[in-house]
Amino acid sequence: MKHEKLIRRVLLGAIFLFFYFPILYMLVFSFNGSRSLTSFDGFSFQWYEKMFHDANMMEAIYYTLITAIIATAVSTFVGTITAIGLSKSRKLVRELVTQINNLPIMNPEIVTAVGLMLFYVSVHMEKGFITMLLAHIAFCIPYVILSIMPKLRSLDDNLAEAAMDLGATPMQALGKVIVPQIMPGIVSGALIAFTMSFDDFTISYFVSGNGVKNISTLVWTMSKRINPSINSLSAIIVLMITATLILVNVLPLLKEWLDQKNKATSKRVVGIVSLCFVLLISGGLAWLKNGAKQTMNRDEAIAQFGSDTLKVYNAGEYIDPQINEAFEQQYGVKVIYDTFDSNELMYTKLQGGENYDILIPSDYMIERLINEDYLQELDHSLIPNMSSLAAGLNDLEYDPDHTYSVPYFWGTVGIVYNKNNVDIEDLEKEGYNILKDQKYRGHIYLYDSERDSFMVALKALGYSMNTDKEEELEAAYEWLLEVVSTMDPEIVTDEVIDAMINGNKDMAVVYSGDAAYILAQNEAMSYYLPKEGTNLWSDSMVIPQNARSPKLAHAYINYILEYENSMNNSRFVGYTSSNGEVLETLSGSGGEFETNEAYLPRMNYDYDEIFHYNSKTKKIISDFWTKVKIAK
Repeated sequence: MKHEKLIRRVLLGAIFLFFYFPILYMLVFSFNGSRSLTSFDGFSFQWYEKMFHDANMMEAIYYTLITAIIATAVSTFVGTITAIGLSKSRKLVRELVTQINNLPIMNPEIVTAVGLMLFYVSVHMEKGFITMLLAHIAFCIPYVILSIMPKLRSLDDNLAEAAMDLGATPMQALGKVIVPQIMPGIVSGALIAFTMSFDDFTISYFVSGNGVKNISTLVWTMSKRINPSINSLSAIIVLMITATLILVNVLPLLKEWLDQKNKATSKRVVGIVSLCFVLLISGGLAWLKNGAKQTMNRDEAIAQFGSDTLKVYNAGEYIDPQINEAFEQQYGVKVIYDTFDSNELMYTKLQGGENYDILIPSDYMIERLINEDYLQELDHSLIPNMSSLAAGLNDLEYDPDHTYSVPYFWGTVGIVYNKNNVDIEDLEKEGYNILKDQKYRGHIYLYDSERDSFMVALKALGYSMNTDKEEELEAAYEWLLEVVSTMDPEIVTDEVIDAMINGNKDMAVVYSGDAAYILAQNEAMSYYLPKEGTNLWSDSMVIPQNARSPKLAHAYINYILEYENSMNNSRFVGYTSSNGEVLETLSGSGGEFETNEAYLPRMNYDYDEIFHYNSKTKKIISDFWTKVKIAK
C-alpha cells in the first residue's frame, strides 16, 4: 500500500510539473537581467518597466479585456435566453438549431476567420474594434448555449408552471426559479466565453484593423525578435487569472460563513467585495486606456496633408517604436501601425479590400503588386531624402527607377556558424554543401522558409534560384530531402536567434539582420556567404492605389529615410539601413557594426540574385517544401 501511495504521489507530482513548469519558467525569466530566454543573468524588473511604458502593450491589454468583458456579457445573455427558448420549442426546431449551433464549434477557426473577414468586406464595414467585438460575440454564443442546454434538460418541466400557479408572473418564474436552477451552466458558459475571447488569435487577426490588437495578435507579431517583455506580460496575466479564480472560489465560502452569522451582513460584505473587484477592473481599464498613445491637435496636418491619420502595414518587430511616436509628435497625426507575419498574409488582406497608406513588403511581392496594379507611382519631389539611398540599392530589378518603391531594409541570407566548432576551410570548400557534411550531423538549423531553403539547394546545385525548370526544382527537392534524412537538422523560425546566441547548434541558415544580432550577442559566432551566391533581398516602402492619405505617406517615407531616424531604426532592428550615410557610419571605422560580418551586404557579386515572383514555381516549391518537412 505504501508503494502504491508513493507511486500515485510521484505520478501526480509529474503531472503537475508537466502542466505548471512552463508557467513557472516564464515567471522566473520575466525577472531576467538579460534579453535571453534560456540563460538567467541576474534579477531585474527592467522588462516589467518596459512593458508598462510600451503604449502598444497597454493598448493590447485594454482591447483584450474590454472585448472579453463585453463579449462575455452579451454572449451569456443571448446564449441563456436562446437556450431557455430552445428548451420550450418543438423537438424538430430544437434539434435543427442545436445542429446549427454546433457547426461553428466544429468549424476550423481559420475558415470562420476568413468568412467573417469576407463578410465585413462585402458590407463595406471598416475593420477595427467593433468588427473584432462582433466576431467574438458570434463565436462565444454557441459555447454558452452548449454549456446551458444540459442543465435545462435535467430541469423539471413543471417548475415554471408550478411557480406561476402560485402567483408568480412569467418573468418572476424565469428569474427566481429557472435561472437559479441553471446558474452553474450559465457561469460555466460565461467562463468559457471569457476564456475563448481572451485567448483568440486566428479570428482576431483577420477581423481586426486600424491599429486595434489584442494580446494574442500582439505577442504573435512580437515573436520575430527576442522580447522578454512578453514574459512580463504573460506573468501579469497569470497573476490576474489566479486572483480571479481565488476570488470566485473564496466568495461562496465567505458568503456561507457569514450567512451562519448574519444574513444581512453577509449580503453587504459580499456586495462590497464584488463592488471593489468591479471598481478595480474598471480603474485598471481606465488606466490602460490613458496609457494608450495620445495624439496632438491635427488641424495643421489636415490642412497640409488632407488627413490626420496614417495607416502603416509592416512585418512584426521591424521598426523602432519611437520612430512612429516621434512622427506623430512632429506632424500632429496618428499612426495606425498594423503588422503581418508574412508577405502572403499581407497580400490576402489586400485582396480582402483592406486600406493602408504604407506597405513594407519584400522584393518579389512588390513585383507581384506592381504587375497586378495594386500600387501607385511615387512623387519623388515629396521624398527628397531618396538622394541618400545606398549605392547598392540603385537599379533594383523589380523597380529599377524606384517608380513604386523606396528601400527600407536590405540584406542577404547566409550561414551563421560557431567559429570554435566549424572549420572555416570546410565552409570555403563546401559552401552550402556543408549542410550535408556528416561531421556536423545534428548540429544544424534550417530556416522554415520554402523560398530561402530552395534558394540554398538550388545554389548548392549550381542553378539559379529563379529557375522555372521542373527538373532543377525536383533536384533541389531531392537535395533538401537528403539533408533532412541524413543530417537530422532542426527546422525552425525566429527561435533560431536565441538558440544560436546560446550556442545550441553549430550552424544555421538565417537572414543577415538576425545574424548581425546573433554576432553582437555571441562573440563565438560568425557569418559566411557561400561562393555559390545568395538571395540579395530588399524590403521597400510602397503606397497602395487605395491609400487614403498619400501625401502623408510620402512624408512618412521621407521621414524614415532621414539620417537620424534611419540610424535609430537600423540600430534597433539590426538590419542594414537603406541610407548610404548611415550604412557607412555603422559599418565603417568605429561604427557599431564595424567588425560584424553580417551587417554589410555583399554587393556586385555575380552569383547573388533577387527573387522574382512566379506563381507556377511558387506552387511547386510550396508542395515540395511540405513534403520535405513531412520527411523530417
